[in-house]
Amino acid sequence: MTYGYRTDSYGQLGGERHGWRENAGRYALLPLRIFLGVTFIYAGIDKLTQGGFFASTGTGSVGEMMRAVRDSSAIPALVDLALKNPAGFGYAIAIGELAVGLGTLFGLLARLAAFGGAVISLSLWLTVSWQSDPYYYGNDLAYLMAWLPLVLAGAPVFSLDSALANRRPRM
Repeated sequence: MTYGYRTDSYGQLGGERHGWRENAGRYALLPLRIFLGVTFIYAGIDKLTQGGFFASTGTGSVGEMMRAVRDSSAIPALVDLALKNPAGFGYAIAIGELAVGLGTLFGLLARLAAFGGAVISLSLWLTVSWQSDPYYYGNDLAYLMAWLPLVLAGAPVFSLDSALANRRPRM
């Protein structure tokens, strides 16, 4: 409660410092950002360095994985599209995961990166993990839901986005 005193954009009085609750609110998404960023960077690097992942056939290949989930996916046409060029699809997923992870971790174009992460997670949920029964065993659905707060809020602290925004002249 401010009792008529002026507050700044964070709701604090004059020179009053932020309390732990206000700071907790500001930093609440940081652990999620770090987890998703590191996880997606790791997933992208893992795919790029895994021997045989980009092959059309063979153990551990993206082609075999897509063929294995084709009939149980929610959108078989999406799997068919991936099967037209398994290597291209594999590279798109790996590079996409790497870009999303880096953007999220460093807070660069954070909302766009989070949206990309949500799209990747949604497409994997509708294809690879759709057959999970019950549905909540599919980890891609949980990742999809984890991306949504970052799509909405971006990266307000410890981010390149906020550093760049603070450099712009205020009118």
